[in-house]
Amino acid sequence: MTDTLPSYLRDAWWSPADREAHGPADAVAVRDASTGEIVTHVSTAGIDLAGALEYARTVGQASLGELTFHQRALLLKEFAVALTARKEELYELSKRAGATVRDSLNDVDGGIGVLFTYASKGRRELPNARVYLDGPVESLAKDGSFLGRHVYSRLPGVAVQINAFNFPMWGALEKFAPAFLAGVPSLVKPATPTAYIAEAWVRILAETGRLPAGSLQLVSGSVPGLFDHLGLGDLVGFTGSASTAARLREQAGPGVRFTSETDSINASVLGPDAVPGTVEFDAYVKQLLIELTTKAGQKCTAIRRAIVPSGLVPAVIDALRDRIAERVVVGDPHAENVTMGPLVSREQRDEVLRAIEALQTAGGRIVLGGTEAPDVVRADGSTGPAPEGAFLTPVVLAFDGDPSALPDAVHDVEAFGPVASVLSYRSVDEAADLVGRGGGSLVTSVATADPAVAATLLARTAAYNGRLLFLDRDDARTSTGHGAPVPHLVHGGPGRAGGGEELGGIRAVLHHMQRTAVQGSPAMLTALTGVWHQGAASRSDRHPFRKSLAELRIGDQFASPLRAVTLDDIETFAHFTGDLFYAHMDEAAAAANPFFPGRVAHGYLLVSWAAGLFVDPAPGPVLANYGLENLRFVTPVSPGDEVRVVLTAKQITPRETDEYGEVRWDAVLLNQRDELVATYDVLTLVAKTWDEGDAGRPASASPEPAGVGA
Repeated sequence: MTDTLPSYLRDAWWSPADREAHGPADAVAVRDASTGEIVTHVSTAGIDLAGALEYARTVGQASLGELTFHQRALLLKEFAVALTARKEELYELSKRAGATVRDSLNDVDGGIGVLFTYASKGRRELPNARVYLDGPVESLAKDGSFLGRHVYSRLPGVAVQINAFNFPMWGALEKFAPAFLAGVPSLVKPATPTAYIAEAWVRILAETGRLPAGSLQLVSGSVPGLFDHLGLGDLVGFTGSASTAARLREQAGPGVRFTSETDSINASVLGPDAVPGTVEFDAYVKQLLIELTTKAGQKCTAIRRAIVPSGLVPAVIDALRDRIAERVVVGDPHAENVTMGPLVSREQRDEVLRAIEALQTAGGRIVLGGTEAPDVVRADGSTGPAPEGAFLTPVVLAFDGDPSALPDAVHDVEAFGPVASVLSYRSVDEAADLVGRGGGSLVTSVATADPAVAATLLARTAAYNGRLLFLDRDDARTSTGHGAPVPHLVHGGPGRAGGGEELGGIRAVLHHMQRTAVQGSPAMLTALTGVWHQGAASRSDRHPFRKSLAELRIGDQFASPLRAVTLDDIETFAHFTGDLFYAHMDEAAAAANPFFPGRVAHGYLLVSWAAGLFVDPAPGPVLANYGLENLRFVTPVSPGDEVRVVLTAKQITPRETDEYGEVRWDAVLLNQRDELVATYDVLTLVAKTWDEGDAGRPASASPEPAGVGA
């Protein structure tokens, strides 16, 4: 792989046209981190970035816009499966960047895991539609004729994703997956030292033939002038240094959404109760070793400051020294026994050495490791110097003196490699102050079994962190660890960390969408959102439980007759269920309660009766009732009152891979005076088609989701 690395633009692979003028002679050489051998060259000479952006805004937007959230989610699953089948290839490529197999579990498998997670969350938490409703409907008129609610729709531009060198798969896919699920095309710009790994995973996805046209483009190299072509509706997601982020943010212009994940001087606090011999102490030291050595410490989430009770500093250093001696073997990842590879390049190693020197100048003394070039295990298993490699042993510095008077460099200088500083503290409040001096971090972890210590640190440090991890004896074995963000939760941080939120479950999807307040009549909001609103038209031609998804429409409705409530009914229900609450059984006590006129019917009795009032008992397309949501009891029902139910098809969500879908029903319970007794949503699973002559088995079909909002 010594040719110029291609880019993937307009659904085709592109390289500089004139290899003599723009090929390896003028391109940036990318070298093997262990041997210094040239892996490939990177150049974008002659690239048409404006054309790539326009292709995404037109072709990419159109192809993704045809799909619902669920259809996009299923494609993410296909992509994850395709990458899983070829991850060994990606492991081998990653070794050239200094990644061990354990490192690849974080990067390769971690990136695949992001795709699987968003595939799952997209189908479970988003509708099978193209817009997303945020919050409940707001009634803006007394008669219900004017409503408002918030709606998310996808942005009309391009998600430009500028990634760091340390995680060419996970870091890229954590941006790509939510953008794709939102329906926004991506233009991916990997960092040069590991661009060949990004090219490999993009190639695998392209070879599936399942990428929607224009949905993913890759620029293997620099992007001169790119920001001149961005405007309203475009996004930039950046991972890298704070200084570069600040410069790019200015270039992006006021109409471009810019999020960043930047330098982070993360901390890990050892609680005063976590003394040697406790599970918490052992978990703390183990975690510190992992963060020092995984990816050779080249992680934005790695522990840079180990904040330890003053009396426990020697114990932590000794325990860490023993673990390093026992478990760390530095060398070429191609050798089987190597547990820590080189930094990504000699340039990066030199930058780390300069940072170590700055920490020493600030008063740090090296207590573990050193800055000299180490002997390492080579690919053939031999041991010796590797002058062309970017190797460094784990380095730990300690700072003496008053913790509150430490120089700013301790909290500002990030050695982006296998380097950490040990800082002492005398009180939990002082530990919290030290965490805060980092100026905003991606993550702080705390090892303690004392809830009071944890509560103090939560209150004092949460505002300075995107994530807090509390380690104790109950979760030490199951925790994903200090440096491992998960797709379900926010990955980002305030202040120095950049303020971005690349992950965060559906929140990350919504970053690529615009929230708009939509106002209108019930009929108009129903048409726009694909969700029925009270006051919109309804249809009562036949019982909706006899209709398959192919026949059912939003607004199909059933209204039951009234049913009388007697005192015997209330007492029978009370004794049968054991619910003898006084409001149902004691007239005087119930009348003394400000909420009741006297004895009243159980709310759950009324909900049970409602099911009996609206259900169609014969086998049919309704296959199962699997829940109620948003149940509210509004008006109490006394003996002698009557109740009825109105059931309306509110939302229809076909499942792309199943023979059934979900129907959400609006259920309203009324008394004989048409006063509102209760409201809730009923959730059912309904066959897509149904043959009344074969009551036992639904047929297979895939009707399109109904309504403009779908």
